[in-house]
Amino acid sequence: MKITWFGHSNFRLDFAEKSVLIDPFFTGNPSFKGDRDAAIKGATHILVTHGHADHIGDTVAIARVTGATVITNYELANWLGASGVAKCEPMNTGGTIDAGGFSVTLTRAYHSAAESVKGLRALAGEDVSKLPDDGLSIPLGHPNGIVVQAKGEPTIYHMGDTDVFSDMALIAELWRPEIVMVPIGDRFTMGAKAAALALHRFVHPRIAIPCHYGTFPILDQSADHFLELMATHGPGIEIKVPRIGTAFET
Repeated sequence: MKITWFGHSNFRLDFAEKSVLIDPFFTGNPSFKGDRDAAIKGATHILVTHGHADHIGDTVAIARVTGATVITNYELANWLGASGVAKCEPMNTGGTIDAGGFSVTLTRAYHSAAESVKGLRALAGEDVSKLPDDGLSIPLGHPNGIVVQAKGEPTIYHMGDTDVFSDMALIAELWRPEIVMVPIGDRFTMGAKAAALALHRFVHPRIAIPCHYGTFPILDQSADHFLELMATHGPGIEIKVPRIGTAFET
């Protein structure tokens, strides 16, 4: 499997003639300086963890261009379908589907999952420059983590936006993820301390990839503190901090 990080929680997985985007936040992502068209080329599937703009990202536009199948929670799938996404696979927490050569499972995550009307209209491709924002948000289902499994490939667990919770141990027992994308940026998700504890006490992956940091000024700006805290827990988990836009093999 080839994994590419595009900053924030935005990843691409390439395996077995599948190209899977997770939380494809390109437009407005300060960490991403590359060519979006190149980054999304050949995308077959889009997985979205929850209904915030920095995770829905360019889903509608990418699905229109590539014809990719979008997989997400039921309420968000309904909104995406109404916004022009032709192929949506709705799910809910705990469910697993065969996505055609690989499976997708939605796990729980502790976060929120709503977006403003203005924000949603912008994500759908509308010009909202003259629209007011009343500060109210529309709920779009529950936030989720995502487990991706394919024969002969490492099992991936993208935690989504979440705090640590002890039932991560059940997720690990059920799906035995080898590679985990873990949010570390604090304020809106776990910070470094909670993320390090989550990995060592509950999940025990082979590789951990920190994400959801450095994107905006109010988030932690680097993975340095996370790396330090992971070291205090001892060896056993490889920490991979990829360069944005540069793929690596697992």
